[in-house]
Amino acid sequence: MADAEGLPYRPCVGVVLIDARGLVFAGQRIDSPPGAAPAWQMPQGGIDDGEKPREAAYRELWEETGVTRDKVEFVAKTHGWVTYDLPPELLGKVWGGKYRGQRQKWFLFRFLGKDSDIRIATEHPEFSAWRWITADELLDSIVPFKRAVYEEVVRSFRAYLA
Repeated sequence: MADAEGLPYRPCVGVVLIDARGLVFAGQRIDSPPGAAPAWQMPQGGIDDGEKPREAAYRELWEETGVTRDKVEFVAKTHGWVTYDLPPELLGKVWGGKYRGQRQKWFLFRFLGKDSDIRIATEHPEFSAWRWITADELLDSIVPFKRAVYEEVVRSFRAYLA
């Protein structure tokens, strides 16, 4: 197993996409193990070299949901970076074993489109299903090792959420 202490965090963005009611977009991970409880999460992904975090957020949102920037309104972002460590069983297995976890900047976007504008059947799909849920429902559905990050993000954006 890799030594987590010697590994850096992967720079990443996350997107909290809310509808007019303040409900949050949640996608069911396509790679949830068979027989396991479904894992739900918000769109997120790595920041490319030279890419600004907000640009990465727009790109990741489009890559994972088909939602284009003209269908969202920027509302807020987290002030600092939020980090999480991978659990021991994933350390050394994901991202080529190069990272101990992720360092994330989160963005809150209000969805201005119609549900039919959301298309999770993308070129490289991440989600097998999606739904609008409350932030508390999302916290109950997230994989345990990301729960603290999601709790911090929900606290940061609570005023905007249903």
